[in-house]
Amino acid sequence: MLHRTKKENDENHDKWIGVGGKFEEGESPEDCMLREIQEETGLTVTRWRYCGIVTFVSDVWPAEQMHIFVCTEWTGEQIVCNEGDLEWIDKQRLMDFTMWEGDRVFLKLIEKEVPFFSLKLTYKGDRLMETVLNGMVIEDAVQDV
Repeated sequence: MLHRTKKENDENHDKWIGVGGKFEEGESPEDCMLREIQEETGLTVTRWRYCGIVTFVSDVWPAEQMHIFVCTEWTGEQIVCNEGDLEWIDKQRLMDFTMWEGDRVFLKLIEKEVPFFSLKLTYKGDRLMETVLNGMVIEDAVQDV
């Protein structure tokens, strides 16, 4: 996980998030994932699972989509990241860290190995207002997924 502490004007400041970033021209989701992980961690991913797409809607920040991958094999040596502190986190402790509430939802979907999913998370400021999984509203998403 990446503890975002180093970027200025960062909506993720002081939160724990996965590694990732924006697409470059002509990239597929897989191309982008491989490049971003290599740039931010120094690691070259050799095996992964494409888990789903998350659409973020906010009253503060522009809407965006995130493609979720779980990487299970890699080579290389970890480097220092210029966006924050990289740390290997025990899965059982993951939910104890400061993160977006919606991140807890897709992390539970990943943990349960839910087949490829589409998740829409609507925020008002930092507060998660609505969760829609595969087109269906989930009332208490962290508990109900």
